[in-house]
Amino acid sequence: MELNSPKRLIRSRKDRMLAGICGGIADYMVVDPTVVRLVFALATFFTVVFPGVLIYLIMWIVVPKELE
Repeated sequence: MELNSPKRLIRSRKDRMLAGICGGIADYMVVDPTVVRLVFALATFFTVVFPGVLIYLIMWIVVPKELE
């Protein structure tokens, strides 16, 4: 990656539990993936599950995978 290239949100291959969405968000925001997973799980639980699951599925489809 070049120094001047913009940061991109990608699905992580190394920090993944299911699809790598939370790991990719953690890489993008430079935080621990566990924190992102915990926040996402709590937000999903407190919004009656459906919106969080729907957002995760949409991101799974839209966000590209990290290149090998």
